[in-house]
Amino acid sequence: MKSAIIFLALFFASCHSIHLSFENKFNSKIRISDESVIKNAASMFYGIGAISGGGATSKLLQNYPQNQRDQILDYLFLPNFGASLHMLKVEIGGDSQSTEGTEASHMHHSWDLNYNRGYEWWLMKEAKKRNPNITLYGLPWAFPGWVGNGTSSPYNYPSLTAKYVLKWVQGAKDYHNLTIDYLGIWNERAYDVEYVRLLRAVLDHAGFKNIRLVVGDGDWGPAHDVLNDPQFAAATFALGAHYPGTLSSDEAKRTGKPLWASEDFSTFNDDIGSGCWARILNRNFVDGGMTSSIAWNLVAAYYDNLPFPRCSLMTANEPWSGHYEVTGPLWMTAHTSQFALPGWYYLPVGGGSGRLPSGGSYVGLTDSNTKQLTIIFETMSHDHSECIRPSLPPYTVKPQNVTIKLAGAFASITQLYYWKSVLSYKKGDSSTYFVKQSPLQVKSGQLTLFLDVDVVVTLSTVATATKGQRSQPPPSKPFPLPYSDNFQNYQPGSNPLNLVPQVGSFEIVDSPPTVGNGRSIIDNYNVNKQCLMQTVLQQPVDWCKQSQPIAVIGNYNWSDISVSASVLVPSVNSTTGIFVAARIDQGGCGAFQAKGLFLWLFPASNQYAVTNDLAQTKKIKGGSFVYGYDAWVKLTLTLQSGKYTAKIGNQTVANSETLPGSTPSTGFAGLGSENFGLACFANLSISSANSLPAKDDAQLKYKSAEQAAVVPMIRLVEAQRIDNFDHL
Repeated sequence: MKSAIIFLALFFASCHSIHLSFENKFNSKIRISDESVIKNAASMFYGIGAISGGGATSKLLQNYPQNQRDQILDYLFLPNFGASLHMLKVEIGGDSQSTEGTEASHMHHSWDLNYNRGYEWWLMKEAKKRNPNITLYGLPWAFPGWVGNGTSSPYNYPSLTAKYVLKWVQGAKDYHNLTIDYLGIWNERAYDVEYVRLLRAVLDHAGFKNIRLVVGDGDWGPAHDVLNDPQFAAATFALGAHYPGTLSSDEAKRTGKPLWASEDFSTFNDDIGSGCWARILNRNFVDGGMTSSIAWNLVAAYYDNLPFPRCSLMTANEPWSGHYEVTGPLWMTAHTSQFALPGWYYLPVGGGSGRLPSGGSYVGLTDSNTKQLTIIFETMSHDHSECIRPSLPPYTVKPQNVTIKLAGAFASITQLYYWKSVLSYKKGDSSTYFVKQSPLQVKSGQLTLFLDVDVVVTLSTVATATKGQRSQPPPSKPFPLPYSDNFQNYQPGSNPLNLVPQVGSFEIVDSPPTVGNGRSIIDNYNVNKQCLMQTVLQQPVDWCKQSQPIAVIGNYNWSDISVSASVLVPSVNSTTGIFVAARIDQGGCGAFQAKGLFLWLFPASNQYAVTNDLAQTKKIKGGSFVYGYDAWVKLTLTLQSGKYTAKIGNQTVANSETLPGSTPSTGFAGLGSENFGLACFANLSISSANSLPAKDDAQLKYKSAEQAAVVPMIRLVEAQRIDNFDHL
């Protein structure tokens, strides 16, 4: 019996020593103090932001019913509610494909100024309406071709480019009462020292000394010139890098400039995407000294089957149903954005920020008076926080206890508000985001916190945070059929709902004159007032080079559908061919490779063609059709049960032809033109081929071939190229 007691005593002593050893191994202590705060530009917190653009990422948002649209905007911008963003970065549209589509320029041509194109103006105003203190950052991805003056670079004529950007800034202020705070140079393309200096001088001369230049928007390369060129350094406010992998270069750190992750994240917005964003929000500062992180993208308001679907803070790509999804990355943003404001300061690594010994990281932030304190912890594991780019080296994270010692001005803090997200990756489990916990009491300047793996915790003296919630959005529904748009109920210069340009710029204009004393030859269609026109006349200075204008619409899963549109090719500044299409299998920078079924009309040669691809390398059928310029005619393409029918006007040019094996089984509907030049569209109609009437009631009333002769169009008067905008 005695020996048994001795054995049990030794056993429990052994177990106790094992427990103590476990605790000691996973215990850590951190000290948080204001004593080491360095209050300079390089350590100042400039806020958490997100990008609309790069490109056309917010295209479908404006189309939402007002109730749901306002809810989405509240989740993104309203302080102390959701993402509560501090910064909105937008694309300065350049008429060129920039990832999900094309954003229209405020100056298609040197003689053209229009500050109502696109949706970025509207979005910036909606953001300011909710948060007047939000900062605005503009960046070109591309430029209209005239800016390059026939070249592929915006730097060959730097004065022209600088004044083009100035016009955008002036339009924001004069037409929309928007003050731009930051400008970039050229997204992920080379910067030019002379141009940066010149842009700074042009802005200063025009009264925009408040605008700060963020140089790079690519890698840390500009740091070398900042260190060696005083004028360039003076023009540069901050260095911005894209997808830096939480690291900055030694040269960048030596500049003393603010360092920003000026584009980051770009990862599907599920739980792993949430882990990615949580990890880099902290470690961009801890590892790289970056004091602002900007997510691409703000909201996935583009079709799922375009590139990088749902790589966003939330998803809103069903304006027809009103459905949207508030996703995890939005609440990961809130862990920082609701507890710190631009103008606060990061606590330095080793003095309030750093890596946790058992994996993970923490950052401390304080206000300029060191009265407030926020600490954000993240313990994201490697496999649950990989971003889409760059690759993430392996590391491990273990559960741990962290003892926090508050010192200096923070020693008097007695309570910290406590918010927590727990990410679960086990089948059947669900993650919990941004949940308020009971406040933690601080005793004698100290508290201990247990951190499991894959959690995010915010401790703060800030008491105003909330997890906002609006009414439940409507259920998801597929794109509705039948669908039609006659383009009559839009303001001139606007983009039609749901149609997403991939190459070129498509906007509402007054309909051009036609044969028959300037009236339409389709008398039963109201196309006289307005039409949709592809307006780009020359190759832009591209981000990714494309040369065949195309816009897509609808549900990528469409298979048996009928697509029709009335089309007109003007006799002046025109394209050489025009088309409607079905089963388009891709957009984005790969749009030039798009396959599908395309019905083409070529007015100069009076020919038509049916092709299997946008590039016309796979011709299926072709022949003569007398048409000419300045006349409306209807193109109809129907796919059903493995066959297709093509009609031009009343004439069937291909009937019940078997689809080639290379035809995609599903895809978008679309329309476009063979090359840059004017092309007009009206009365877009899409229906299920399985519900078509036995007889097409929409008979065209076009006249004889003789009446399709070319008549002069009111010629666009091209102003003399303006190399200097002083008189505009």
